[in-house]
Amino acid sequence: MKKTIGLAYDLKTDYVFKPNDPPDANAEFDHPSTVNLIADTIESLGYKVVKIGNVLKLLKKFDNLKVDMVFNISEGLYGRNRESQVPIILELAKVPFVGSDGLTLGLSLDKVMTKKILISEGIPTPKFFETDDPTDNLAKIKELKFPMIVKPRYEGSSKGLSEKSRVADIEQLRGQVDYIIKAYKQSALVEEFISGSEYTVAIIGNDNPQVFPPVQIRIDGSSRLGNKFYTFARIHSDRLEYACSDKMDSGLKDKLMELALQTYKAIDCRDFGRVDFRVDEHNKPYVLEINPLPSLSSEDVFMCLAKYLDVPYSDMIRRILEAAFTRNGLNKE
Repeated sequence: MKKTIGLAYDLKTDYVFKPNDPPDANAEFDHPSTVNLIADTIESLGYKVVKIGNVLKLLKKFDNLKVDMVFNISEGLYGRNRESQVPIILELAKVPFVGSDGLTLGLSLDKVMTKKILISEGIPTPKFFETDDPTDNLAKIKELKFPMIVKPRYEGSSKGLSEKSRVADIEQLRGQVDYIIKAYKQSALVEEFISGSEYTVAIIGNDNPQVFPPVQIRIDGSSRLGNKFYTFARIHSDRLEYACSDKMDSGLKDKLMELALQTYKAIDCRDFGRVDFRVDEHNKPYVLEINPLPSLSSEDVFMCLAKYLDVPYSDMIRRILEAAFTRNGLNKE
């Protein structure tokens, strides 16, 4: 008998913009085409799929889910703990699910908490401070060098990032901190900006996770980014691309994969995830963040890796599912 996999997700098309919402308020949510791709892929692997939808729809079906496991890609709806909403409800219902639990998702969404964990584990990450007051004297900037980059404390998908996010002086810093606080209703994370290149490393598995080769980010066709970086506008254009290459420096490749695995384990990721890096002009890598809910769209890293490894996209989804079945002590048949 086929196993039934529920699919929990948030759709961009379901989001209703509220007055004073920033333009990227629904950036973390998936396109219907991505949800359909994942559902069709799971079905192609021999499972039955039930589309659950977001956390509110999950609550309505709480007593009648009738699934063997839930594949969770839901970002949640509101607040710092939003990514934890679906996993915690599934734990309460005693329903196994694919992906990290509520604690890991809550910690990883909060960039300040993530960086504290990285520092405690000796994992290199850019120097930073947090502020919720653009009018203070920002005394902590003495520990950092300009340029800096200003981000919302707990957002993903490059929300809040624009060309103005990289600041070169105290006036620009105050202006961007003020914008983040007002637009996103949260404190600002201020980091020392790392000029150089950018990579992301995908991981699948648990006891012996598979660390995939680093994928380099190119912007405007260039892999030497210098002062360029991910922005909301670039993600939603053809200016950003992912590149896998056999020509990468072997020492840097090994270091990125080692740090990615260390980060994955430090925050207790489960089943799959992605670690993002900046590498400075001296080839020193810095972990920017870890994403236990990475995009599985046809335009993102896992599809890029599938093409590079010459395997079907369905093979990546199969590996994720099998990792979750094994972790939960379930048979995949």
